[in-house]
Amino acid sequence: MDSILEALEKQIASQILKQPNRKIAVDEPLISSGLIDSFSLMDVALYVEDAFGVRIEDTELNAETFDTLTQLASLIESRK
Repeated sequence: MDSILEALEKQIASQILKQPNRKIAVDEPLISSGLIDSFSLMDVALYVEDAFGVRIEDTELNAETFDTLTQLASLIESRK
């Protein structure tokens, strides 16, 4: 799971936030804090689907499922 967390952090920091040196804590709120918006959320979902070969349902694109790196990594792990 560490490699998934690392890949997610790198992608979100560099491609979504455009801050490649930014560190994102595994439990830092992404959506509920306003760090990423709904448009960025779609980009994250597309990245997850492409990079990890898992399907993300539209109903899962919310703060309950996607708010932290840990939640995202758990979702990916459960689909592999």
